[in-house]
Amino acid sequence: MASARSPLYLTLERGPGNIYIITLSRKAENKLNGAFCQELIRAFHTIHRNLGSSSEGAVITRGSNEKFWCMGIDLEDPDPWTNSDGFYPLISTILDFPYPTIALLTGHTFGAGCLLALAHDYRITSAAKRYFSLPAIDLGLSFPGMSILPRLKLAPQVARKMVLEAHRWTPEEALKDGIVDLVVDEIEIVGKAREVAEKWMVKAKAGAYGVLRNELWSDAGKAFREISFVHNKIVGPSKAKI
Repeated sequence: MASARSPLYLTLERGPGNIYIITLSRKAENKLNGAFCQELIRAFHTIHRNLGSSSEGAVITRGSNEKFWCMGIDLEDPDPWTNSDGFYPLISTILDFPYPTIALLTGHTFGAGCLLALAHDYRITSAAKRYFSLPAIDLGLSFPGMSILPRLKLAPQVARKMVLEAHRWTPEEALKDGIVDLVVDEIEIVGKAREVAEKWMVKAKAGAYGVLRNELWSDAGKAFREISFVHNKIVGPSKAKI
């Protein structure tokens, strides 16, 4: 029987050159529930402990299949604090992580999955049929800070398309609008992610990577920290249904 600390919804492997790969594997669609988010937080903490300070390293977060990367929050999760104790702290953890992070978008990325991808430093996908969309406005949903990562990381017109128009991007459109950094052939996608990790992992060695990222995206880090682990006031719906 697996121990209580053994992850159920992801695998973590250490490749050559201090490159870690987190593979999301919660059913096919990788919908986020509280336990899944907390496993991801523990995975990032494990990597940080293993690498220590002043070392090279990078993390690639990928899906387990070619159809889905992450399809948002699991609406059937009975945990009323999926966001407050899971999703919001997960975003905070990635924004605070002291090594380069790469979202390898192996499939469709919707809702909260979009924000999870934007929390990473780099986003890579393939030219295969897949979409990237944040449909919260069509569902009448919001939480404090939902639009802050699109606002900070994307051009104003692109952020508007994402937050207020719920645009659905193809890989080529996402590249043009700066949502993803690279679009490559499906057969090359893992190798390209490793290339990006190898190129930028050295930037963590001097110990300033996380500090400077926090400064760059400080408004986002602050916004998500303020709504993490909050149970005595409303910080948006108890479960963001996206």
